[in-house]
Amino acid sequence: MKLPDYQLAVVPERKITAYLLSQTHRDGRSKAAFFIRFGFTTDDWEGLAQALLRHAANYDVTETETTPFGTNYVIEGPLLAPDGRLPQVRVVWFIAAGERSPSLATAYPLKGTRND
Repeated sequence: MKLPDYQLAVVPERKITAYLLSQTHRDGRSKAAFFIRFGFTTDDWEGLAQALLRHAANYDVTETETTPFGTNYVIEGPLLAPDGRLPQVRVVWFIAAGERSPSLATAYPLKGTRND
């Protein structure tokens, strides 16, 4: 199953610049080290956003979790990086209850895979 309405997916700039690529964010700095290693930068935050949107379009949902607030959708697979490598990532999208547009919740390296 594909992410529902993946064509409407939203990747907020702050989610990338202040979290996934932030080297000072308490929870994001390890993710930033990972993504930066593959050539993603805050100067071109849109590059990571576009890669995550392509990831959602190309791969199937592997897990869903419904909460009172909406549904989380997990997608796993390779992410095309600026340096040409394909690190394995887990990307979580959230669709709020009563809404259609998926919004990026988080992304991080897929545990148990080689990402060098």
